[in-house]
This record gives sequence, C-alpha cells and structure tokens, in this order.
Amino acid sequence: MARSTSSLLALFSLLFLFLSPSLATDPDLLQDICAANFASHDFSFKGLATPGATNNTYGSLVTAANVEKIPGLNTLGVSMARIDYAPGGINPPHTHPRATEIVFVLEGELDVGFITTANKLTAKTICAGEVFVFPRGLVHFQKNNGGKPAAVIAAFNSQLPGTQSIALTLFAATPPVPDNVLTKAFQISTKEAEKIKSRLAPKK
Repeated sequence: MARSTSSLLALFSLLFLFLSPSLATDPDLLQDICAANFASHDFSFKGLATPGATNNTYGSLVTAANVEKIPGLNTLGVSMARIDYAPGGINPPHTHPRATEIVFVLEGELDVGFITTANKLTAKTICAGEVFVFPRGLVHFQKNNGGKPAAVIAAFNSQLPGTQSIALTLFAATPPVPDNVLTKAFQISTKEAEKIKSRLAPKK
C-alpha cells in the first residue's frame, strides 16, 4: 500500500513537471494562425514608431501593441509596448498578471526595479541600449530621474499581459474599495484616503 501511494505521488509529480511549462504562458497553437478572414494589416501596427504624449499626471505614456491592436497575435503568446517618459516621469508601481516583461532602453536613463514576494527590492539604473527584466506578476516600476525624455520598448510573453496599477486598483476601483479597508491597510485617516481617491479619479 505504501509503495502504491509512493508510485502515485511520483506519477503526479512527473505530470505536474510535464504540464507546468504549458501553464506558465499562453496556450500552445493548434493551427498556424487564429485570425478570422485575416489580412496583412492584422499582423502589423505603426503605433510604436512615434513617441507618445507624456503631458499627463504621471509624465509617461504606454502604447500597447497587443492582441487588441494586432488581431494576428491571437494565440501567438507575445506582445510589445512602447513607454515614453517626460523628465521626472514615472510608470508607477504595477503588475502584469499574465506575463514576464523585458524592456530595451531606446533613449535616456531610467531607474527601474521590482519587489519580490519576500518584499525585497531589486533595482538598477539602465541607459540607452540596456535591458532589464520584470518577472511575471511582481510589482515593478520605471522612473525617469534625468533631465531629458526617455523611452523603452517592452516585450511580453503573452498576447495580452494585463496591467494592474497598484494605486489605481486600490484607490480608483469601481465600486470603490471601502475606506475602512484602505485606512487600516495603509495606516491613514479617512480624510487622507478620500484625498488620494479624488486625485486618482478619472478626469471628466
């Protein structure tokens, strides 16, 4: 009985090891492409060619090139983005629940970092021509502390990585996260929580 149980455990362990890579990213293809009545424009996108407007609250703009913009990416398990930063601009702390991200610096200099589940910060200053990796699901950020604009090209191992901005998720959700949750979690007053909410509320 003990041997039988051990054999079953070993079998399940092997199955898990065999299947886990397929669970780590988007599913494998079952056909060459998956775009209905596809044409060449379903596989191209010009949006990353020019800098995005960074005259906003954060001083940055993400231009995505994912399956929502390029239908031909459906089931291919990859996507890209261009991120532009004004001097002092930030891509605030956020996560991508479905993808690892790697960025290549086109111009400028950025302070970047991610925080592990053990609450350890890994950070570095990267310059034009350098790359940095943000592991899947971990909170990360990029900040332009230089005096001139910066830009990166980002690549993801998912057709639609998903993005959750920490501040917006907690302080601008619909319906709103209760104040008593936010005040307890961040050790702030109700007045302070409401002030943050008002600053992050969508512009009308």
